[in-house]
Amino acid sequence: MSRYRIALIGGDGIGPEVVAEAIKVVAATGVEVDTTSYDLGAARYVRTGEVLPEGVLAELKGYDAIMLGAVGPAIGSKEVPSGILERGLLLKLRFDLDLYVNLRPFVTPPSVGDSRFGPVDFVVIRENTEGTYAGEGGFLRKGTTAEVATQGSVNTRFGVERCVRFAFELAAQRERKHLTLVHKTNVLTFSGDLWQRTFDEVSQEFPEVSVAYNHVDAACIYMVESPSRYDVVVTDNLFGDILTDLAGAVSGGIGHAASANLNPARTGPSLFEPVHGAAHDIAGTGKANPSAAIRSAGLMLEFLGERKAADTIFSVLAEYAPEPGLTTSQIGDAIAERVSNAN
Repeated sequence: MSRYRIALIGGDGIGPEVVAEAIKVVAATGVEVDTTSYDLGAARYVRTGEVLPEGVLAELKGYDAIMLGAVGPAIGSKEVPSGILERGLLLKLRFDLDLYVNLRPFVTPPSVGDSRFGPVDFVVIRENTEGTYAGEGGFLRKGTTAEVATQGSVNTRFGVERCVRFAFELAAQRERKHLTLVHKTNVLTFSGDLWQRTFDEVSQEFPEVSVAYNHVDAACIYMVESPSRYDVVVTDNLFGDILTDLAGAVSGGIGHAASANLNPARTGPSLFEPVHGAAHDIAGTGKANPSAAIRSAGLMLEFLGERKAADTIFSVLAEYAPEPGLTTSQIGDAIAERVSNAN
């Protein structure tokens, strides 16, 4: 077992609280980590005007992994302009660290039981560095009545193929061995064609994986009506952003969802974070459920090669339902105790 250097970005609101519990559970597995905390997020921007200084970015590149809690100002705050943190911190980390796979697993937690949507157990693989989020576009005659705004979608064969290949490799490892491509090929005839052709070509290398295609609007219907039809889903950046929020809703709530921003080539650290926001309204009250951050920490351990420790965390989360009224730290303590006892 190795010792790992982990950068912690607690961020804003409940972020630092849930990250603390995630690291507590990691420690309970017996995996040894050295952690360093970084002050990044809305609070830092308001205080200093900085989002992600180049010196800090250079330091982050030297870690084995990054854990992020949540970033963002309180709802209604005007101190942080829209897009500042998204483009200056989250997207910058994804682009500069080449975190080209966004992996989000969705499993109905025991505290929810089988939701009214039925049992959920699937993974969405979202391309994380291209598409509409690449920033291609601009304005003509901005501020006039003849203003024109364009927003392009950048899709390269290289970027699409490495994401699709990762999804096939993951599907091949799962019991059902099924992969669904989600796009809008009937309307987005250029990007959609590239995705479909790439998907079809890579599929020839994985004959054991059965495949399907859904238009994104149909996928939204199917995900609500029968989410159990999905095993692994692969899609582009924008569709993946929207679809995973819906997936969170049908699997018990976005507050339970975990995510991994992966650099499978391992040329830099990968980043792990719960999908939920900063929830400033409950920050400091002990009401935040840290399970999503803890599952994200499990994904981190899995990616680092500590599979036994990760499986222990996932097994405990699959069975543990917090009693009503427990605080954030009490939930963390209970999960950590169960993880420790399982070792």
